[in-house]
Amino acid sequence: MSIPAVFPDAELVVTTLLRAALPAEYTVGTEWPEDLAAHLPTVAVTRSGGAIVQRGVTEDVTLDIDILAAAKKQAHDVAQQVRALLYGAEGSVQPGARLYGVRDISLIWLPYQPGENTDSIPRYVLVMQARIRPA
Repeated sequence: MSIPAVFPDAELVVTTLLRAALPAEYTVGTEWPEDLAAHLPTVAVTRSGGAIVQRGVTEDVTLDIDILAAAKKQAHDVAQQVRALLYGAEGSVQPGARLYGVRDISLIWLPYQPGENTDSIPRYVLVMQARIRPA
């Protein structure tokens, strides 16, 4: 009996990559921090789908990446930076994974409305896809 391949945690792979490449003052994770306004800019990576392409070899992963910042231009600039970093990682070996076939699905302006008595927080949602395999 053969043991099936265990695919890497795509969220961990991408957050590790982004934490190493983005400025230290950015908050990078898989969830929004508790006091969001105090932790801007924030980059939150969430796996939103995917499926095995070649059994035991490759998997296509879709990632929703929330980018929140103090101003719309900053959120846009950070989204473009994240996009460039992921494209730049195409063909690379990351801890536990190899990244292939990085592609852009969409970039959506979607401001977060925290409550009636507070201002909205500028937000873009970058949706990207990558083909990954165990390293």
